[in-house]
Amino acid sequence: MRKIVAAVALSLLILAQPVRAQSILRDAETEAVFAEMSKPMILAAGLNPKDVRVILIQDDSINAFVVGGQTVYIHSGLISEADNANQVQGVIAHELGHIADGHVVLQSDGAKPALGIAILSMVLGIAAIAAGSAEGGAGIIAAGQQAAQGKFLAFTRVQEATADATAAKFLQDSGITGRGFLQFFKKLQSQEFRAGYVNIDPYAQSHPLSGERVATLTHTLEESPAWNTPPNQALNMRFLRVKAKLKGYVDEPPRTLTAYPLTDQSIYAHYARAYAYHKAGYPDKANAEADALIAAAPHDPYFLEIKGQILLESGEPLAALAPLREATQLTNYQPLIATTFGHALIATDDKANYAEAEKVLRQAVSRDDENPFAWYQLGTVYERQGDSARAMLATAERASLTGDARTAAYSARAASAGLPQNSVDWIRAQDIALTAQNELDDTRKGNRRR
Repeated sequence: MRKIVAAVALSLLILAQPVRAQSILRDAETEAVFAEMSKPMILAAGLNPKDVRVILIQDDSINAFVVGGQTVYIHSGLISEADNANQVQGVIAHELGHIADGHVVLQSDGAKPALGIAILSMVLGIAAIAAGSAEGGAGIIAAGQQAAQGKFLAFTRVQEATADATAAKFLQDSGITGRGFLQFFKKLQSQEFRAGYVNIDPYAQSHPLSGERVATLTHTLEESPAWNTPPNQALNMRFLRVKAKLKGYVDEPPRTLTAYPLTDQSIYAHYARAYAYHKAGYPDKANAEADALIAAAPHDPYFLEIKGQILLESGEPLAALAPLREATQLTNYQPLIATTFGHALIATDDKANYAEAEKVLRQAVSRDDENPFAWYQLGTVYERQGDSARAMLATAERASLTGDARTAAYSARAASAGLPQNSVDWIRAQDIALTAQNELDDTRKGNRRR
């Protein structure tokens, strides 16, 4: 019976697996662009922009999903494939539709009937086998699995169609044209044809076919008052910058340099090549591309950030301080940029810079609770200042974020021993130690039950 249940539950499990199995890409500029492009639709959905996050995952497939809560995950492959910001807005609107309609919570409702079919077929199949019909029993079990899968896929197709309709409403209510939404589905449809997916069984899919979605959505989107609203061109330019730097970061350098040859002197090309050269180990060429960006916009914080990052990671932390300090100040101490600045201050090995590094990094961790690298750097500066207790507390914080309960528990207890009792840091260390120990105890109990 366990095998049958696993087969039926597969569609549920794949919703949760990607976040753990794939790498989350964090970039200050990208996150700012995602926040800006999604905010009107988040408000149209009746949600709070402070509670909704759009997160980028390094995966070259064209996909986006939600797994619970109010977080939208987008694959880097989708960003690379999208032609403009409006297309990505359509995808985000669809995922917000899943959140607003409570689809993740309702997944269990769709799984229950399918599970019932699977269990019933298992009982009947075993009975047939016991009666001497091994072949007939196996056939009943196989047919039950297929029926269960079909039942669940039908449920998910309804959810996807509903999310499409909700997305169209969010786009309309936020005054954003649905042209990009439709364009992206047509793009997917063209790819299906090129890949030879002509005779796809629509009933074996978790989503309606792209052609069906285009046909269903066309009238609704074209009738929207926002249909002829021009897309936000300033936002689109920022999106194209993000797309270029992403390709420079995730693609192999030769591929990036083919897509953005030296004859291309656009901002996007300089951005992509700066990352490609840096990734390939050509700091002089990377620096030249960064300088071209800064020449075009001397006080753009993200151009200053890449300049400082290249210098820092090329072994020139002292030279990296000026551009990173300005980038940090211009973005009001954006946590990711501030963390890189703090790293550079520490990397100078100059004790005179440690106090500033501590200040910058403390701000970063207070404003971003999912930045283990910032905690690592803060622990480093505490250690260099001789504050071993707070260094251990920083290690505990980092381990807690990365799911290392054993290290979190040990480090938090070690920190408690050296911190003033009942201080804020001591109380925090106690909290981490208790939470981590509970996780360890639960894991041990689970292992004993198995």
